[in-house]
Amino acid sequence: QVQLVESGGGLVQPGGSLRLSCAASRAAFRLATMGWYRQGPGEQRELVATITTEDNTNYANSVKGRFTISRDNAKNTVYLQMDSLRPEDTAVYYCNARLSWNGRTYWGIGTLVTVSS
Repeated sequence: QVQLVESGGGLVQPGGSLRLSCAASRAAFRLATMGWYRQGPGEQRELVATITTEDNTNYANSVKGRFTISRDNAKNTVYLQMDSLRPEDTAVYYCNARLSWNGRTYWGIGTLVTVSS
């Protein structure tokens, strides 16, 4: 029911920046906790950052101070600004939405971020 479409991935050099976007298909976005997760080669999917409907944020320790999550409720879009990228940030990044009233979780299909020289 809730569709999530990520964009903004690509190839970037170490120390560079990228901004990922996730567009949701429904106004239910405004009642959902949004998140970014990532899955590196040979690894399990891990939480990167979340943002609540009250704009409270949470970050994985590995990205604190480097990544910033934000949301634009008017556009049903969540962003992940990634700065000071490192090779270990290389992963497929997935957008996640958890609906506040029933806890249902939805996933995008992911966008690939490659950090390499």
